[in-house]
Amino acid sequence: MIAKSALVAATLFACNALATPLKVDPAKSGVGVTFKQMGVAVDAKFNKLVAQVEYDAAKPENSKASVEIDLASFDLGDPDYSSEVRKKEWFHVAQFPKATFSSTKIRAAGPGKLEVTGKLNLKGKSTDLQFPLSVKKEGAFQVFEGSVPIKRLVFGIGDGEWKDTSVVADEVMIKFRIVAQ
Repeated sequence: MIAKSALVAATLFACNALATPLKVDPAKSGVGVTFKQMGVAVDAKFNKLVAQVEYDAAKPENSKASVEIDLASFDLGDPDYSSEVRKKEWFHVAQFPKATFSSTKIRAAGPGKLEVTGKLNLKGKSTDLQFPLSVKKEGAFQVFEGSVPIKRLVFGIGDGEWKDTSVVADEVMIKFRIVAQ
C-alpha cells in the first residue's frame, strides 16, 4: 500500500512539474516597434532586454515568460531622436526606466502556435494583453515570435503637443523574437 501511494504521488508530481527554464540568448533576441509618423512607417528597437522563459512543449499551460526592457535603450536610428523619446513627454526614463511584461496564461492554439495572456507595465500604467505567438525549433534553440498592438496614449507616451495622433499615430505594433535553449 505504501509503495502504491508513493508511485501515485511520484506520478502526480511528474504531471504537475513546472516547465523547463530556458537560457535566453540576448544577442539573438529582440523587441522592436513600428508606428506611423505623419503617415510614414517608422521602425525602432530596444537594444537591452532581459527575458525569462519556462517552456513545456507537451503542456504549454505550464509555461510562463517575462520580459524586462530598458527604455533608455530605445533606438530610433538617430541619437537626437532617441534622446528625445527618453524625456518626460515620451518614456520619462528618469522616473520609469523599465517596461515589463509577465505572462499570466499560456495555452496551445494549434501546431507551433500559442496564445499568451499577460500584463504589460509601461510608464506607471498597466494593461492586460492577449496575443498569438509562434514557436519553432531552430537547431538547439526554441524561437518565440509574435507581435501585439498597443495604444501609446493609454500609457501617456507622447504627452502635451504629442497627443496629436495626426503627427504620431496612437497605434504602435510591438514585435518580438525571443531565442532560447
